[in-house]
Amino acid sequence: MATAKILVLPGDGIGPEVTTQASEALRRVAQRFGHDFRFEEALMGGVAIDRTGEPLPADTLRRGEQADAILMGAVGGPKWSDPNASVRPEQGLLQIRQHFGLFANLRPVKAWPALVQHAPLRPDLLEGVDMLFVRELTGGIYFGERQEAGSGDSAYDTMFYSADEVKRVTDVAFRAAQGRRGKLASIDKANVLASMRLWRRTVMTLAEGYGDVEVEHLLVDAAAMHLLTRPADFDVIVAGNMFADILSDEASVLAGSLGMLPSASLGTGTFGIYEPIHGSAPDIAGKGIANPIGMILSAALLLRYSLQLEAEAQALEEAVTRALDGGARTADIAPPGMAAMRTEEMAQAIFDQL
Repeated sequence: MATAKILVLPGDGIGPEVTTQASEALRRVAQRFGHDFRFEEALMGGVAIDRTGEPLPADTLRRGEQADAILMGAVGGPKWSDPNASVRPEQGLLQIRQHFGLFANLRPVKAWPALVQHAPLRPDLLEGVDMLFVRELTGGIYFGERQEAGSGDSAYDTMFYSADEVKRVTDVAFRAAQGRRGKLASIDKANVLASMRLWRRTVMTLAEGYGDVEVEHLLVDAAAMHLLTRPADFDVIVAGNMFADILSDEASVLAGSLGMLPSASLGTGTFGIYEPIHGSAPDIAGKGIANPIGMILSAALLLRYSLQLEAEAQALEEAVTRALDGGARTADIAPPGMAAMRTEEMAQAIFDQL
């Protein structure tokens, strides 16, 4: 029997709606496999700003330090969207990743056979699509030195990387490729940016120790095109913070919806933060129609990476597949004219397959 303490950060918008279903998924897995999972909730994001004045309260960090993993919903929304505000929900995301040293963000993307007929791309392009983004998470332009001029007519952001930062995240990507199809695409902008020339040199040097992995170097603009013209060619993709953030969102069309994609943020140990890659979707918050699959699949990644429960992770992922094969659809993945399920109904369809 495995025991685990899981901290749940419901977040904002649809965050509480989907984290509720992911927590229930974990409870059902624990019941089926005989484990003991204990859950706590804490504040994060806009709701934390409203109650404490901070996007990431000290109490939340303390509880996270005592947990085996964190299950986190999206943060932010129109109420807190003023870019000139001194305190914003997104600041909490950067702080929590940095605090726990979570430098690698894993974002699996695959084309679901049950959905390919309704995806934006031709079905023949989606055949065999199964890729893993490895995003560098605690460096790059999101964490570099920045300046906003007082007059508001100039500003700058700095993209900074050290060789060690590139090496550690690329190591994760190489090891992942060894366990998959043995292919790695490294994304940069080495023809223009000095930081990206360092990125490419570091990856090329590291590749010498991974002779069993085929390495491809792609400029980010070319990668954006190839993701939509030859997506099945990709296996593992490693990129810096901003480039991987953008490209993995682009790749969501391959899965049929942004609501389908999970992620795991990891460091050197087993602790991790698990969240869907979608945002808080304030336009549908409170309506009970959000797709919970990205959040439930994030819970499966929690089982795999933080708790080392591979059979349990696969059981949850297979339950999602069977629910989709059986016709379960929320509005974002439902074909025209089809009655869409509500959030709870989709989750229940998945639970029924466990």
